[in-house]
Amino acid sequence: MPKERGQKVVATNRKARHDYTIEDTYEAGLVLTGTEVKSLREGRASLVDGYAFVEYGEAWLDAVHIPEYNQGTWTNHPPRRKRKLLLHKAQILKILNKTKEGGYTIVPLKIYFSDGRAKVEIAVAKGKREYDKRQALRERQDNREADRAMSARRNLGD
Repeated sequence: MPKERGQKVVATNRKARHDYTIEDTYEAGLVLTGTEVKSLREGRASLVDGYAFVEYGEAWLDAVHIPEYNQGTWTNHPPRRKRKLLLHKAQILKILNKTKEGGYTIVPLKIYFSDGRAKVEIAVAKGKREYDKRQALRERQDNREADRAMSARRNLGD
């Protein structure tokens, strides 16, 4: 069987970019069991409530829902278990120092396969206030309207 190439996205956390201001992003490996990998290959996962934390010098991913594998038997995994993240020690220390500052948290942005290996993109992020969310939405709408007006103007000139 040929080796997998490229990147295949399994799940993304679109709400994270709305609720948080992303500071730094990191790519981390995941320690998974066999049925978790098979379930991910089917494209089944949810990052909605997921978060990461550092404990005793190790990074962990918690509350990420990877449903049980359909053909799994008694070897199936619990859907919401704590999973270890594979990061370099320097990266873990950098993340730990940032989260100790206060106001920062670690959120998963997406789970994907990179050359056949399961990876998770995590971000050190700061929570947005309600008015920040409204302001970002307003900016996006204004930019969209300006683009529409410019394209309509261009089309009239043709």
